[in-house]
Amino acid sequence: MPRYTTTSAGAPGASVIENTVAILRCFSPDRQLLGVTEIAKEVGQHKSTVSRTLASLEREGIVEQDATRRYRLGLGILTIAGPLLADLDVRRAGFPVLQRLTEATGETSALMVWNDTEAITVEQIPSPHQVKHTSSIGSRYRTALSASVQVFLAGDDPERVRQLLREGAVTGIGEKAVPKYLARLAGAAELGYAVNGAETASEEVGVAAPVRDHRGAIVAAVLIAAPRFRTDDAAMDELGKQCAAAASQVTLRLGGRTDHETER
Repeated sequence: MPRYTTTSAGAPGASVIENTVAILRCFSPDRQLLGVTEIAKEVGQHKSTVSRTLASLEREGIVEQDATRRYRLGLGILTIAGPLLADLDVRRAGFPVLQRLTEATGETSALMVWNDTEAITVEQIPSPHQVKHTSSIGSRYRTALSASVQVFLAGDDPERVRQLLREGAVTGIGEKAVPKYLARLAGAAELGYAVNGAETASEEVGVAAPVRDHRGAIVAAVLIAAPRFRTDDAAMDELGKQCAAAASQVTLRLGGRTDHETER
């Protein structure tokens, strides 16, 4: 299996992290159960060192022992890979829904995920119109009035939201406006979608709705972005409803429930 460090595992200059990663990389689909001696031989570490490392990993649930006292990867490793796996699952679940949404609305639709301070575009279906609003995959948004940012913050604890605004991690809301902004987030959660009425860009409007996983946690947001000149109040309301319906479809594809009450 290829190494991804410049220092070989087991070498004098190898770090504890490098040695631990080397141990974990010994496991593969065709080598799911391994003994301490096997691992030590492969990574070039002393058996006592490997045993201590495995014991630490076992306490964290990263590895576990079977009846023969050999080791295999444990479910605890999913807690580490979970955010990445969720993003991949969300993209697969969201893509066909975004296609139908753009076809129905004629506007650009996108799927956004959250990294604790920013909404990030991970999928997009551009509008077929010549005049449209799009963003590159990987684009990041941390402006408080962005529709997708509102969706993620609406699902967060109000004190956490205050902290993000106070520290400048999320921008665009002054201290005096925080209570009004929190009320806006609560309204978006109740409505089922958030609105950006050309508040972050004069020529663009947006609506976004939350996607939830099987736990009810918000893991993504479906976004519709459109030119302001094509969207009056009635059009915005209709886009919001279609966006929320699309987000519910993605939620169902992820095994979530659409009747989940938003937790604040």
